[in-house]
Amino acid sequence: MSTTPTPTLQSRIAGRWIGERAAQPLRSAIDGRVVAATHAESIDFGEALAHARQVGLPALLALDFQQRAERLKALAKYLIEHKEALYAVSAHTGATRADSWIDIEGGSGTLFAYAGVGSAELPSGNLLHEGPVLPLGKQGGFAGTHILVPRHGVAVHINAFNFPVWGLLEKFAPCFLAGMPCIGKPATATSYLTEAAVRLIEQSGLLPEGALQLVIGGTGDLLDRLQGSDVVTFTGSADTAAKLRVHPNLVRHSVPFNAEADSLNCAILAEDVSPDDEEFDLFVKEVAREMTVKAGQKCTAIRRAIVPRRHVDAVATKLRDRLKKITVGDPSREGVRMGALASHAQLDDVRERVEQLQQQAELVCGARDGFAPVGEGVAAGAFFAPTLLLAQRPLASDAVHDIEAFGPVSTLMAYDGLDEAITLAARGKGSLVGTLVTRTPATAAHVVAAVAPYHGRLLVLDREAAVESTGHGSPLPLLKHGGPGRAGGGEELGGLRAVKHYLQRAAVQGSPTMLAAVTGEHVRGAQVNESGVHPFRKHFEELAIGDSLLTHRRTVTEADIVAFGGLSGDFFYMHFDEIAAKDSAFGQRIAHGYFVLSAAAGLFVSPAPGPVLANYGLDTLRFVKPVGIGDTIRARLTAKRKTDRRRKDAKGVGQGVVAWDVEVTNQRDELVASYDILTLVAKRGDAA
Repeated sequence: MSTTPTPTLQSRIAGRWIGERAAQPLRSAIDGRVVAATHAESIDFGEALAHARQVGLPALLALDFQQRAERLKALAKYLIEHKEALYAVSAHTGATRADSWIDIEGGSGTLFAYAGVGSAELPSGNLLHEGPVLPLGKQGGFAGTHILVPRHGVAVHINAFNFPVWGLLEKFAPCFLAGMPCIGKPATATSYLTEAAVRLIEQSGLLPEGALQLVIGGTGDLLDRLQGSDVVTFTGSADTAAKLRVHPNLVRHSVPFNAEADSLNCAILAEDVSPDDEEFDLFVKEVAREMTVKAGQKCTAIRRAIVPRRHVDAVATKLRDRLKKITVGDPSREGVRMGALASHAQLDDVRERVEQLQQQAELVCGARDGFAPVGEGVAAGAFFAPTLLLAQRPLASDAVHDIEAFGPVSTLMAYDGLDEAITLAARGKGSLVGTLVTRTPATAAHVVAAVAPYHGRLLVLDREAAVESTGHGSPLPLLKHGGPGRAGGGEELGGLRAVKHYLQRAAVQGSPTMLAAVTGEHVRGAQVNESGVHPFRKHFEELAIGDSLLTHRRTVTEADIVAFGGLSGDFFYMHFDEIAAKDSAFGQRIAHGYFVLSAAAGLFVSPAPGPVLANYGLDTLRFVKPVGIGDTIRARLTAKRKTDRRRKDAKGVGQGVVAWDVEVTNQRDELVASYDILTLVAKRGDAA
């Protein structure tokens, strides 16, 4: 009888797959069978870095922010279409289908999210003007601003074992968007799933060569070869993060190092919640879910459940009853809701740490209550019972605030008074996330302000939020993920914030004209281009930054104010009460601010059909000075910024977004209103 040979995992280095000879065997978390092996061949990390710098970087920078966003979106779609191949491999990690959904489809969802960030918030080029432009002289001829540009380095991403797909993609997405090639190094225990994902990515053909490389096994001398333009990111234990942070070469070259480490996250049940409240059950449900999803193997899982002393018994009873209903075993079996730990080494580690915790906390429920995983071969698997501990005197205990059992383990902690609960939360020495369950807004305001210095993210949970809450343990692409102190002191995700981690910020000084040329955006005071063609009559490709129109003038009358008030229903006293207006800071009746905007639009709009398709918003609106009856206004409209979205309408005509700078001035050339208008502008019909 023939047997299928154990596959040897391969690294993707310098455009080829490396690895033929088997080295370390990797076992299924479900039944202990060997499912893959790392490769024995060593990796030439000098070659890997050279490939990233010489091939990957130029290929990435041949694309702009918008084009890279398009690639991310296409890759997300491709991975979703081929997700079942990843689900099949993910089963070996001990994950249930629901667990794998977080990892696999959560990873693709992060790609989609960053594609949206790029499309909506980044320009068409490879330079991001951060702004604002600051005048540095009295005559307007000298100014300064900030820009962000690709670092021209390589990112090394070192990931944990618990999310082999999401962990890779949540770092890759903002890095790729920023134009930085990366080398991903997954944790060895579950690297077979990461390798499967990278093979799909490579098969898609969507990434430029050298944009993503994969390391199976150790990192060798990789960190020794990094330069100041490179970046290292790490997800894993606080102990490993501490060692990597002081790597001599990283310190020597000031290589940015970002860590997201496991932490002793907490959930606080506020004193205003009683066992009869819906919020009480929400708290119990949240703790139980965080103990059992991914078998508790989440850096965001609730490790410390902080509860009013008078409610400890009620919470313990409800939690114990809920955990007893969780079926543990082979995720392929119907009804199984919690799988195994990711490896047998992890199983040993969790056992050891629970024993340490039990020296200062009592066992509420665990394996002693009849733990029996279901499925064939599970006796050889890495299963661990959901385990709930209780610390009656948590202020007197160090272990429950220092030791993390990275599995389905949480400790109840009794507190007396809300200030004591806040003190206990801070004893975690820095956490990724914390949850407060309360019914009272004042309690939320007090506790959040008090515990925020020790947390990266805070969830305030009540019955209203619960309807749509994504939960305590779910990092979201558009919100910061990371925390202070023990949690690593770093940041990931957070929308555009994460992209900026891989860009270099530089201050630029010069004349407004030179700053406009550098930033690709019109800067007030810079030279403008005036011609006989109205800017609104130009198609997207024909418009140049700085194309400008200075309008004719209009004198504001009392009839204008009365008519606008009647039309809008705005009869505020400053516009209509002569006596009250004279007693105001302005000393007279003034025009509505939105009348000034409307009048300015009437001055600069070209009314006939043309390339400008829609006005979809205003940014940075400020009313600088009042406009009184008899004042004369005019407007200057200038093309400020162009973003090519590379989209077409139903007729196949391309479109782009143009931001226009608008300055409204009075008869004394004083600025009275300032804003940006955002418009959708057509390309010529034959343009792509």
